[in-house]
Amino acid sequence: MTDRLEIEQLLRELYAARIAARLDPLCGLFAPDARFSIAGTSDGKPIAIAAAGAAEIRPWLSVLLKTFRLANHEVLSMVIDGARAAVHWRADIHSKITGVVVRTELVDLIEVTAGRIASYKEFFVPC
Repeated sequence: MTDRLEIEQLLRELYAARIAARLDPLCGLFAPDARFSIAGTSDGKPIAIAAAGAAEIRPWLSVLLKTFRLANHEVLSMVIDGARAAVHWRADIHSKITGVVVRTELVDLIEVTAGRIASYKEFFVPC
């Protein structure tokens, strides 16, 4: 069983890799059969991503890293209960396509199995 400190370290590695736009380290944090989803809205338009398994998750993570840059990342709260975690965070999300920067609040619901992310659900809304 993964303990609280190991899960907290895994989450810190997750956000560090995402902020640094490091695809291989980011993908390495997910279990081979992980589930991944993101849901939110931007400019009043819903956005939803869903993937299962490393072969589907990697391309989505690649698109996210190539399209968006995160700045001023701050974890507002982190709750770890057994193998599950909820992280409320905020960042300035910069679109590399449009140049627009949007302050955004996000909530990630994460489940960990054998020291890797087994399920990742992210919800977001611009501030």
